[in-house]
Amino acid sequence: MSLSAGTKLGPYEIAGPLGAGGMGEVYRARDTRLDRSVAIKILPAHLADKPEASERFEREARTISSLNHPNICQLHDVGQQNGVRYLVMELLEGETLSDRLKRGPLLRSGDRYWSAGGAPVRRGAS
Repeated sequence: MSLSAGTKLGPYEIAGPLGAGGMGEVYRARDTRLDRSVAIKILPAHLADKPEASERFEREARTISSLNHPNICQLHDVGQQNGVRYLVMELLEGETLSDRLKRGPLLRSGDRYWSAGGAPVRRGAS
Protein backbone atom coordinates (compact mmCIF):
# COMPACT_ATOMS: atom_id res chain seq x y z
CA MET A 1 0.00 0.00 0.00
CA SER A 2 1.26 3.45 -0.81
CA LEU A 3 0.40 5.76 2.13
CA SER A 4 2.31 5.58 5.40
CA ALA A 5 1.10 6.40 8.89
CA GLY A 6 1.20 10.13 9.53
CA THR A 7 0.49 11.10 5.91
CA LYS A 8 -2.12 13.87 5.72
CA LEU A 9 -4.83 14.21 3.11
CA GLY A 10 -6.54 17.49 3.89
CA PRO A 11 -7.66 17.32 7.53
CA TYR A 12 -7.30 13.51 7.62
CA GLU A 13 -4.25 11.80 9.09
CA ILE A 14 -3.52 8.25 7.97
CA ALA A 15 -3.16 5.77 10.86
CA GLY A 16 -2.55 2.59 8.86
CA PRO A 17 -3.77 0.28 6.10
CA LEU A 18 -7.05 -1.65 6.27
CA GLY A 19 -7.06 -3.41 2.91
CA ALA A 20 -6.67 -3.20 -0.83
CA GLY A 21 -8.46 -4.40 -3.91
CA GLY A 22 -8.45 -3.98 -7.65
CA MET A 23 -9.78 -0.41 -7.61
CA GLY A 24 -8.49 1.05 -4.38
CA GLU A 25 -6.58 1.02 -1.15
CA VAL A 26 -8.35 1.62 2.16
CA TYR A 27 -6.81 3.15 5.27
CA ARG A 28 -7.86 3.89 8.82
CA ALA A 29 -7.48 7.62 9.41
CA ARG A 30 -8.30 10.34 11.91
CA ASP A 31 -10.51 13.30 11.02
CA THR A 32 -8.59 16.02 12.85
CA ARG A 33 -11.46 18.52 12.61
CA LEU A 34 -14.13 16.32 14.18
CA ASP A 35 -11.83 14.04 16.21
CA ARG A 36 -13.22 10.80 14.82
CA SER A 37 -11.91 7.71 13.07
CA VAL A 38 -12.78 7.31 9.40
CA ALA A 39 -11.95 5.04 6.48
CA ILE A 40 -10.21 6.59 3.49
CA LYS A 41 -10.23 4.91 0.11
CA ILE A 42 -7.68 6.14 -2.42
CA LEU A 43 -7.27 5.52 -6.10
CA PRO A 44 -3.84 3.84 -6.30
CA ALA A 45 -0.99 5.52 -8.16
CA HIS A 46 -1.00 2.94 -10.97
CA LEU A 47 -4.62 3.90 -11.78
CA ALA A 48 -4.49 7.64 -11.08
CA ASP A 49 -3.58 8.61 -14.65
CA LYS A 50 -6.21 6.38 -16.29
CA PRO A 51 -9.33 8.40 -17.16
CA GLU A 52 -11.64 5.35 -16.97
CA ALA A 53 -10.43 4.56 -13.42
CA SER A 54 -10.92 8.16 -12.32
CA GLU A 55 -14.42 8.20 -13.81
CA ARG A 56 -15.29 4.95 -12.03
CA PHE A 57 -13.95 6.33 -8.73
CA GLU A 58 -16.09 9.47 -9.12
CA ARG A 59 -19.12 7.36 -10.05
CA GLU A 60 -18.59 5.28 -6.92
CA ALA A 61 -18.58 8.46 -4.80
CA ARG A 62 -21.79 9.74 -6.41
CA THR A 63 -23.49 6.37 -5.98
CA ILE A 64 -22.52 5.99 -2.32
CA SER A 65 -23.62 9.56 -1.55
CA SER A 66 -27.05 8.91 -3.07
CA LEU A 67 -27.73 5.88 -0.84
CA ASN A 68 -29.04 5.84 2.70
CA HIS A 69 -29.28 2.37 4.21
CA PRO A 70 -28.12 0.88 7.52
CA ASN A 71 -25.98 -1.70 5.69
CA ILE A 72 -24.10 0.82 3.55
CA CYS A 73 -21.37 3.03 5.00
CA GLN A 74 -21.88 6.77 4.74
CA LEU A 75 -19.68 8.94 2.55
CA HIS A 76 -18.37 11.91 4.55
CA ASP A 77 -16.11 13.69 2.08
CA VAL A 78 -14.20 13.49 -1.22
CA GLY A 79 -10.95 15.16 -2.11
CA GLN A 80 -7.74 15.29 -4.04
CA GLN A 81 -4.31 16.25 -2.79
CA ASN A 82 -0.97 16.02 -4.58
CA GLY A 83 -2.54 13.82 -7.26
CA VAL A 84 -4.14 11.43 -4.72
CA ARG A 85 -7.91 11.10 -5.12
CA TYR A 86 -9.73 9.96 -2.00
CA LEU A 87 -13.12 9.14 -0.51
CA VAL A 88 -13.71 9.55 3.23
CA MET A 89 -16.23 7.09 4.62
CA GLU A 90 -17.69 5.99 7.89
CA LEU A 91 -15.38 3.48 9.58
CA LEU A 92 -17.23 0.26 10.39
CA GLU A 93 -15.58 -2.10 12.83
CA GLY A 94 -15.99 -5.86 12.53
CA GLU A 95 -15.00 -8.69 10.28
CA THR A 96 -14.82 -8.42 6.53
CA LEU A 97 -17.59 -9.84 4.38
CA SER A 98 -15.10 -12.34 2.97
CA ASP A 99 -14.24 -13.60 6.46
CA ARG A 100 -17.91 -13.76 7.43
CA LEU A 101 -18.84 -15.82 4.37
CA LYS A 102 -16.21 -18.42 5.27
CA ARG A 103 -18.49 -19.39 8.17
CA GLY A 104 -21.49 -19.95 5.90
CA PRO A 105 -23.95 -18.10 3.67
CA LEU A 106 -26.09 -15.16 4.66
CA LEU A 107 -29.81 -15.72 4.36
CA ARG A 108 -32.15 -12.91 3.34
CA SER A 109 -35.60 -12.30 4.80
CA GLY A 110 -37.23 -9.10 3.64
CA ASP A 111 -34.71 -6.31 4.06
CA ARG A 112 -32.62 -8.13 6.67
CA TYR A 113 -29.79 -10.60 6.39
CA TRP A 114 -29.29 -13.46 8.82
CA SER A 115 -26.38 -15.76 9.40
CA ALA A 116 -26.93 -19.44 8.73
CA GLY A 117 -27.06 -19.90 12.53
CA GLY A 118 -30.08 -17.61 12.81
CA ALA A 119 -28.45 -14.49 14.25
CA PRO A 120 -29.28 -11.17 12.57
CA VAL A 121 -26.39 -9.53 10.75
CA ARG A 122 -26.18 -5.88 11.73
CA ARG A 123 -24.13 -3.01 10.43
CA GLY A 124 -20.68 -3.19 11.97
CA ALA A 125 -21.45 -6.48 13.71
CA SER A 126 -18.94 -9.28 13.75
